[in-house]
Amino acid sequence: MIYSVYILRSLKDKKRYVGMTERPINQRLAEHNAGLVKSTKNRRPLEFIYSEEYNTKNDALKREKFFKSGKGREFLKSIGK
Repeated sequence: MIYSVYILRSLKDKKRYVGMTERPINQRLAEHNAGLVKSTKNRRPLEFIYSEEYNTKNDALKREKFFKSGKGREFLKSIGK
């Protein structure tokens, strides 16, 4: 199984959302934009901006945590995301 860590940007408030999923990212983005995800329901519409894939859930969770940290946010800024 492949796990994806993904970054979305709200077109409403320009803030990023970091998530992790086992499902296809386009399916997950559709769920966010349909209002099915509580944490992004009021920030729609969202656009996909970045993703990485991992073979283990643990590795994906570590990377998700990194993106939510100060250094992770700086990394995203450095690559223009």
